[in-house]
Amino acid sequence: MYYIWIFLQIAVGYNLIFPLILILFSKFGNIKLEQGSSTAEEIDYAIILTAYEQTHLIPEAVNSILKLDYSNYLIYVVADNCDITGLNFVNDKIVLLKPEQVIASNVGSHFYAIHNFKRNHERLVIIDSDNIVSSDFMKELNLYFDSGYLAVQGLRKPKNLNTSLAAIDAFRDMYYHHYDGKSLFRAGSSATLSGSGMGFSVELYKDCMKDHIIKGAGFDKVLQYEIVRKDLRVAFAEKAIVYDEKTSSSSQLVQQRSRWLFTWVKYFSLGFKLVHIGLNKSSLNQVLFGVVLLRPPIFITLIMSLFFLIINIWVEQVLAIAWIVLLMCYLTSFLIPLFQSEVDNRIYKSLTYIPQFIFYQIVSLFMIRSAPGRSVATRHPNSLGEDRSI
Repeated sequence: MYYIWIFLQIAVGYNLIFPLILILFSKFGNIKLEQGSSTAEEIDYAIILTAYEQTHLIPEAVNSILKLDYSNYLIYVVADNCDITGLNFVNDKIVLLKPEQVIASNVGSHFYAIHNFKRNHERLVIIDSDNIVSSDFMKELNLYFDSGYLAVQGLRKPKNLNTSLAAIDAFRDMYYHHYDGKSLFRAGSSATLSGSGMGFSVELYKDCMKDHIIKGAGFDKVLQYEIVRKDLRVAFAEKAIVYDEKTSSSSQLVQQRSRWLFTWVKYFSLGFKLVHIGLNKSSLNQVLFGVVLLRPPIFITLIMSLFFLIINIWVEQVLAIAWIVLLMCYLTSFLIPLFQSEVDNRIYKSLTYIPQFIFYQIVSLFMIRSAPGRSVATRHPNSLGEDRSI
């Protein structure tokens, strides 16, 4: 029992220092980009914008795409289980698709668009209906595509910081972008996928997802696994910015997090497979990425760490001191992204709400069993009205 107790503590404790280890690894990375090639002939893109049940944010997302400093693309709007009577697109770059039957699947919507391509696109970009893309988004992606990468994840920034929950959610994203995006990629592994604001070669996407029927959330977990299983890497383009609608209410947060927790439970075992494959192939990419997939969500790591700390205060004081040091290392890892980025003051002010944020995630943990039956997309309040013309 003693050895099991020690093993459990090691299994949790390494997560507290892993971010700092990742930063150390990233210092030895060297990302070279073909800076001049993005000015060559424009590659043909399909931009797939998916919506489920709600359409009021689609016009804003489409308008941002139309302002891209890029011209060779078509926008495929897949309005799944949506009332599209209020959508009136007159631009010939926009293809509005309304599936006859409800798909209720991100992958299903993506393939519905692919099967309705108007021409043979070389690359595709996946955007959510609540996203806004920066004008140079495509050109920033091209720097990585033209350097040989077949998959690229952009940087998702908050579109709204109107509530404390939205601001703390944005802080959480900063943490993951810094470590699971920037540091992991620079360390020689693959950046994790964020579900939108990402681009792929069409052939790679089709090859990775053609045999997967995924209902609900989690398609990005399977997609990134399939990419890394091929020992390919998802590049992290930190200047390819997509603005994302953050959760602004407690009910919205709980429902969203329960879906995310369900997908983590469902797919975290893929990490064991990648570590096994990576060790056999001596692939740093696969081993590092597999370790990341095995990592529990932040609030679970913190709760388990505090549990071990409290127990060891009574059982083994030396280990209690070790846990205090590990927790201080973990706190440091949260401060680093704040010091290395331009941070809105509302995010700093929201840090006092971290206990409340953790509480709502604990609530979402108890709702995990009902998560598969909920909507595949986060519902956002309609403050704009439904009738829009572009």
